[in-house]
Amino acid sequence: MVAVEWREFAEAMAQLARKLLAQESLQGTLDEIAASAVQLVEGCDAAGILAVRKGRAVTLSSCGDVVEASDRLQGELAEGPCFDLAARADGGNGERAFRIADITQPQPAWPRFAEAARDLGIGSMTGVLLYTHDEDFGALNLYSSRPGAFDKDIETAGWMLASHAAVALADARTIDQLEDAMKTRHAIGEAMGILMERHKLSEDDAFGVLRRISQQHNIKLRDVAQRVRADRAGQA
Repeated sequence: MVAVEWREFAEAMAQLARKLLAQESLQGTLDEIAASAVQLVEGCDAAGILAVRKGRAVTLSSCGDVVEASDRLQGELAEGPCFDLAARADGGNGERAFRIADITQPQPAWPRFAEAARDLGIGSMTGVLLYTHDEDFGALNLYSSRPGAFDKDIETAGWMLASHAAVALADARTIDQLEDAMKTRHAIGEAMGILMERHKLSEDDAFGVLRRISQQHNIKLRDVAQRVRADRAGQA
């Protein structure tokens, strides 16, 4: 990219950062990242975020039909550039990025996937691991229908996009965790109130009942609380 193009890309990155931080959910952040990759990276026809959890490929977000088909294929074959990169976030070792300039050429590392990818209409691919200092989230993968779409400059652009995305993901996940914790505390508090009223228990005794049921039946405390609330609603 020439200087003026990089300046425009940098401005777009600044706007993207604001858009990502404005998302109200983790899924919204993921979807915005995938959509923005298609909009901002020249030659990119589709983009997605893939995670590998316990050896299983999981499409976290996709923009373009080929994404889920490619992720599913790599999961079935346990082979492919996106799969290998995302596996890095599941405790594996390896590179933090990949670039396949022309997938129509032989790919010794992924022979079965490369053959199938050509049938999907994929010409070239590139991907970057989404990570912060503390955590890996998965891989951001970009697809083009034509060979040679992604050069060294585009690889750098992918790194910039992934860096912005990883920070936003870290913030979004923290927000989701906080909201989930608040919902859990509310559910437990309400369930304790029901038990205290119904069985004339103290606050400590009511919590002890919930915890004992949780431990005896190996059920999360929040789920026990929700069952108590549902039982009361059913009796109303």
